[in-house]
Amino acid sequence: MKTPSLRSKLKPHLWFQAYWVIYLIWFFWLDLTIKNPKYIIHSPVDDLIPFNEWFIFPYCSWFVLLAAVTAMLWWYDTESYDKLCLMMFSGMTLCLMIYMILPNGLDIRPTAEAIGRDNLAMRIMQLIWKADSSVNVCPSIHCQSSGCMALAFSQSKLAKHRPALKAVAWVWAGLICLSTVFTKQHSIIDVVCGLVLVAVWVPFLYGKKTKIAD
Repeated sequence: MKTPSLRSKLKPHLWFQAYWVIYLIWFFWLDLTIKNPKYIIHSPVDDLIPFNEWFIFPYCSWFVLLAAVTAMLWWYDTESYDKLCLMMFSGMTLCLMIYMILPNGLDIRPTAEAIGRDNLAMRIMQLIWKADSSVNVCPSIHCQSSGCMALAFSQSKLAKHRPALKAVAWVWAGLICLSTVFTKQHSIIDVVCGLVLVAVWVPFLYGKKTKIAD
């Protein structure tokens, strides 16, 4: 198939990306209106996880993973792209609804003074803390969307017979999930709840196909 005709076939799928307009308006509206969350998310496990500012780099790599996986699946495997959009966007919508019904937040973020370190990672970390308040955290959208991207990519035509690429996708998503707790952006509870929203889609969208590993 020639490239122009291929592009015309794939282009309509870009309409899924219009969801980001709805998501961003809804997310920032909640961020501005929920100042005193009713539910504080905390687990004893959170107290055992040390703060490590260097995890801010895998945390921010979420944007790279999102752009890369979305673009590659849109271009090379529209069926997997459609599944990704369905999983990820429905999960994000559910998260936003939960934030509205059960406004939640964190109280585990340290202060820069308490950490007592000054380096590039800490400077970026402080910028993130200023821009991203510790509300609307459970389930973690960072983890939910990362899991969706790893799952969709690992089951796509791009990763078939390429175990190394599958490993990269899952390790990358795993590092992002770890980064959310090591930077104290999320509780371990947020991470688990976010990943549960990914797992529920497996039998519906993939079934036995989740075993295509070879």
